[in-house]
Amino acid sequence: MRTVAEHATGLGDAARRAGELSVRTVIFDVEPLVAYWNGAQDILDEGIARVLSEMAKLPTVEVICFSTNSLRRPSVVPSLAGVRVVYLASAAKPLRTTAYQGFPRPGVVIGDQVATDGILARRLGYTFIKLDPPSGSPAGPRLMAAAGRLVQPLLFTEAD
Repeated sequence: MRTVAEHATGLGDAARRAGELSVRTVIFDVEPLVAYWNGAQDILDEGIARVLSEMAKLPTVEVICFSTNSLRRPSVVPSLAGVRVVYLASAAKPLRTTAYQGFPRPGVVIGDQVATDGILARRLGYTFIKLDPPSGSPAGPRLMAAAGRLVQPLLFTEAD
């Protein structure tokens, strides 16, 4: 079975689509959607606050998870009334899925990489919303994006 993949033009568009899907869980890729690679601590903290502010508008969301394969962590994992907020550093996406297993369904993974975020969505049975990475991405993410473009038609079906 292929998982649904959608494209969004930005955070607001991704949040709107998550709301239309009435998701209960939203998993966000941290780099570069919440904070740019190797950015300062305050930028990460501000990015998390910005995402939470946008997601707070969605009445069905019960869990918001920030997931990164890097070691970086926020100064504090903020709270949001009525929503469980989780931050997973060193997540080993898409290999490890145990940390996500207790999250309520339906869910969505919002990320920029098919090879990590998209495959994680597929393994969890969630919708994948792909955001384009910003220009000037480091070489590693650019190579991952190229690999993702090759495998996306094999793993995902486009939303109607």
